[in-house]
Amino acid sequence: MTASERSLQLVALAAEAAAEKLADDIIAYDVSEQLVITDAFLLCSASNDRQVRAIVDEIEERLRIEAHAKPVRREGEREGRWVLLDYLDIVVHVQHEEDRTFYALERLWKDCPAISLPDSVTRVRAQRARGTAGE
Repeated sequence: MTASERSLQLVALAAEAAAEKLADDIIAYDVSEQLVITDAFLLCSASNDRQVRAIVDEIEERLRIEAHAKPVRREGEREGRWVLLDYLDIVVHVQHEEDRTFYALERLWKDCPAISLPDSVTRVRAQRARGTAGE
């Protein structure tokens, strides 16, 4: 079993929204073979609590407007360190960089296939890498 088309659509929209708010290390995994509760995880991080909240807000707005999707559960928003948005089809994790390093969710899901992200997301990542490489 692989992630549904709906799940892939939500992942793409959420990744684009996160990239627009300058999220770091955006990656998505197809976890449909390992979990029955969701098809995909999207992980991204930010350097501070305010940016975590901005990314979460942008993802929620984009999915609400373009996919008519609302999270059925939100966790961690008050602290702003690790916010989880559960859309049933996908689960979005927006983490502070320190929490992302500490919990290392990528290690848990490294055996799952990565989901290709839109070119706009990878292009933003490449532009940011080039911009910081000269510093």
